Amino acid sequence: MTYQHISEAGTLLAAEEEEEEGEEAVQELMMEGPSSESRAPKANGEVHSAVEIPETAHQISKDSWLQVGFVLTTGINSAFVLGYSGTTMVPLGWAGGVIGFLLAAGISLYANSLVAKLHEFGGKRHIRYRDLAGYIYGKKAYTLTWALQYVNLFMINTGFLILAGQALKAVYVLFRDDGVMKLPYFIAIGGFVCAIFAIGIPHLSALGIWLGFSTCLSLIYIVTAFVLSLTDGIKAPSRDYSIPGTEASKVFSIIGAAANLVFAFNTGMLPEIQATIRQPVVKNMMKALYFQFTAGILPLYAVVFMGYWAYGSTTSTYLLNSVSGPVWVKTMANLAAFLQTVIALHIFASPMYEYMDTRYGIAGSTLSFRNLSFRILVRGGYLAINTLVSAMLPFLGDFMSLTGAISTFPLTFVLANHMYVVAKDKKLNSLQKLWHWLNVCFFGCMSIAAAVAALRLIAVDSKTYNLFADL
Repeated sequence: MTYQHISEAGTLLAAEEEEEEGEEAVQELMMEGPSSESRAPKANGEVHSAVEIPETAHQISKDSWLQVGFVLTTGINSAFVLGYSGTTMVPLGWAGGVIGFLLAAGISLYANSLVAKLHEFGGKRHIRYRDLAGYIYGKKAYTLTWALQYVNLFMINTGFLILAGQALKAVYVLFRDDGVMKLPYFIAIGGFVCAIFAIGIPHLSALGIWLGFSTCLSLIYIVTAFVLSLTDGIKAPSRDYSIPGTEASKVFSIIGAAANLVFAFNTGMLPEIQATIRQPVVKNMMKALYFQFTAGILPLYAVVFMGYWAYGSTTSTYLLNSVSGPVWVKTMANLAAFLQTVIALHIFASPMYEYMDTRYGIAGSTLSFRNLSFRILVRGGYLAINTLVSAMLPFLGDFMSLTGAISTFPLTFVLANHMYVVAKDKKLNSLQKLWHWLNVCFFGCMSIAAAVAALRLIAVDSKTYNLFADL
């Protein structure tokens, strides 16, 4: 699988869709008949049993493509970028790391574009990932997709809370390295601040100006980490870039790092983000994706490659722990990472919030007693559980690998390619179908292998550290 193949297949699909887009909605509506709200067409003309799709209590079709692009970019350039030098580049080395990051970006753009182009499949919008899967496959796929997505988002949020705790602890250590305050305490503080933010921001579109703050905060810790790493690298003697570990452990580490690569570029909630964009939704979403995978990924590449260049195989899993420089500069960068994490976590928790708000009819004034008390109880409770898990098992790299393995691979690559084959069955030639099936099989195998590698890493770390470890 090469980027050239991806580009060629993508070009064929794009040309095909521009030609047939106008007639697709009519064809699908004719297949559906009068019961289009509850029956979904298969490629061979059969229909599945009813899947009830509720309306949403959150706002949709409001945001510009640029705001959605910044939502996507906020996810890519979250504080997780401070971990990729140690968790991904160290196990892969220079050749594997650079090629892996470039290839993962190309494949991710291609897979996300498939999902984006299915947003109006059948002449109706599918504002949730599970809605799209349920429309194409039926009720069982609806439930399975929701379960996979919930696990994916819960574990991403677990990683964010660990990062928030690490950032706060890094600030504490700069001024008082006495060991009194431990990482779980800082994770708990981070969880409390995230809960306060979640209670005050009702839905994804309401982030508004916070996305501007998020971009500024990202630039603060990325530029700081880049400059301090560059300074350290210039002063330091030659570094060791060899991949550490035994031959067996290297294999598992490489597989786990591959899962980190897909984790870095994918949200697992593209339809939910696309639901907020204005018409024409597919065209505008493609603009947002192109923005994400061009200008949006440059800061990530800069800090990841510079961090690995400066420290080699000794790079920390939280880059700001490796850099040296003025205390006030490092303090500013860590606080920026903490605050940006609070905003980014809200994005990835929003599908869960939307589900609960829609189910219980929470709409209207943000500050009404009923709505406010509901968010305090439900969102606060959800983040309390998330915080407890984060504090118990604060192994950031392991969670990134496991999340990529058990949910990001299936949602972003396996399901996206298979849904496209089913939805466009009669419009794809044999070569195109073969291409998508190869993707399904390859990424399915990668998902299984990466899950095994990630579980092994967690088991090893669990033997080394106790629960609520102070890493």
